[in-house]
Amino acid sequence: MSSEPPPGSGQPPEDDPFRKRPPGEQPGEGAGSPYDHEPPPYPGGGPGGGPGGGPGDVPPGGGQGGGPYDGPPGGGPGGPYGGSPYGGGSYPTDPLAGMPPLADSGKRTLARIIDMILVGVVVWLLTWGFDVNEYDVDSDRIEVGRSLWQSAVAAVLYIAYDTILTARTGQTLGKKLLHMRVANLDNGATPSGQNALMRAAVLWIPFAFCCACVWTAISGGWSFFDRPYKQGLHDKAAKTVVVSTN
Repeated sequence: MSSEPPPGSGQPPEDDPFRKRPPGEQPGEGAGSPYDHEPPPYPGGGPGGGPGGGPGDVPPGGGQGGGPYDGPPGGGPGGPYGGSPYGGGSYPTDPLAGMPPLADSGKRTLARIIDMILVGVVVWLLTWGFDVNEYDVDSDRIEVGRSLWQSAVAAVLYIAYDTILTARTGQTLGKKLLHMRVANLDNGATPSGQNALMRAAVLWIPFAFCCACVWTAISGGWSFFDRPYKQGLHDKAAKTVVVSTN
């Protein structure tokens, strides 16, 4: 039976090479119980602490260096067990732990310009055949209709381009050329189709229908000032970051 999550679940597949692993799954780390190499619970050889284990061998006050769970006198902060059996460590709380460095915002802007040019050429070619400038009658209405048609085509193409490539590899053509990729903030994996669609829609719908380059500058330019994750507004909506791949 396959271990991959069902499509649309939002969970990264187990074989995603970019998916961060829990500490116990990191290469070189041993699995198994933390008690595998635990010393004998009674250093003296018997429950009484002496060689024969007799009760008379227990020194006054309970003996020195008792069981492995004995805490400091009076009990430590971890209670009678002396804290975590893993040496006091804890799972990393920084989402960026184990990820490549965040991509430079300037390179992100350049990658976005490359993507805009590539898709813009396709939009222009598709709408070129519907140019109605030769009509002079009621030209205002014709111009508005043509603008809405071009905006709809642009929105569909930009969203489809960004969603499909981001969900497949985390990279649009612009990002691939400049060695960066989109990753989930929480686990470093390639975004699911749902997250990629959310990210693309926030970026491209305002671009296509109202604000064009102004919105792109605001949404993408947000990464220049955002700390600590350098997220654009579309990244915040989809809970993603952009990281370097080189």
